[in-house]
Amino acid sequence: MAVTSASAAEEERPARVSGIDKIERRRVALAESALKTLGELGYARTSLREIANNSEFTHGVVHYYFRDKIDLISYCVRYYKTKCARRYDEVVETATSGEELVTGFLAKMTQTLVDETPMHKLWYDLRAQSMFEEQLRPDVEAIDKLLEEMIWRILGRYAELTASTPTVDAPTAYALVDGLFEQAVVGYAANPDKTPDLLTDRLLQVLPKLVAP
Repeated sequence: MAVTSASAAEEERPARVSGIDKIERRRVALAESALKTLGELGYARTSLREIANNSEFTHGVVHYYFRDKIDLISYCVRYYKTKCARRYDEVVETATSGEELVTGFLAKMTQTLVDETPMHKLWYDLRAQSMFEEQLRPDVEAIDKLLEEMIWRILGRYAELTASTPTVDAPTAYALVDGLFEQAVVGYAANPDKTPDLLTDRLLQVLPKLVAP
């Protein structure tokens, strides 16, 4: 019978997950569980106990991993919006014309409006609350920056594909596109049938004005 060396055995042994990794995985699991409750109730009406009552986790477990409601909600929105910020990367990387880029971008934007309205409502709720809750501001600013960079990547690629140059800076482009999307999030509750098309029409009006030959 062959004798396995210590070094070979070490290579064959599955890598151990560090304590930090385990904690982060549990925080992600808690965030994914909490997002549904947060999206339905909003910032003001949600407590750690409410989140625990609507999940598989006990209040004690939730409180162990998050020091308070702000800590949990900030983490949840940061986790969700970080994924959102990469949502359009494939469209940016694969589009071969300005028209193809715009079509792909608008398709994904209207899809997330329809499929994930509660999450977007939570984000705008949290951003508004950050004007009053100083503890929220660093996370809100970081998420805003991620989304601004996302819009700028899209506009930059659109300009490249149409042989043009952006006529505004990154913060302005983000403010315009995000403003239209926030209006759509608000309007979707009252008029879900027409709002996605209205968002598309408005963005089609705005995007060509953000670049010039």
